[in-house]
Amino acid sequence: MPLTADRDTAAREGSGVSHPVKAATKIFAGALVCLDAAGWAVPGSAATTLKAVGRAEERVDNSAGANGDLTIQIKRGVFRFKNSGTDAIDRSDIGATAYVQDDETVAATDGTGTLSAAGKIIDLDAAGVWVEIR
Repeated sequence: MPLTADRDTAAREGSGVSHPVKAATKIFAGALVCLDAAGWAVPGSAATTLKAVGRAEERVDNSAGANGDLTIQIKRGVFRFKNSGTDAIDRSDIGATAYVQDDETVAATDGTGTLSAAGKIIDLDAAGVWVEIR
């Protein structure tokens, strides 16, 4: 039924969530974090099966653990990552999709089908590319 009065709609904009970390994995604070095909948190990397979920709010070292032994706090929002040296994003790419090259770098294209989407390119400056990760 449609609204007939104002509603205080709950929001999670820029909020934190946690995800279980993949076995034998270390994620550094500030890293671009993805979920792999099975749903485990991993650092961003050149792969086609990843889903970007945000920025790591802490370092988690599950190097000696099994899947899900540890969890990581992730924040969604707009973050500045390094611009690719080989597939650089420029101002004409604003509004388009950025692609995960590694856990700190984004690229302008999917690398001919070898990279996963990171999020929407919001802006760029001399220090990097601002990407919105939802």
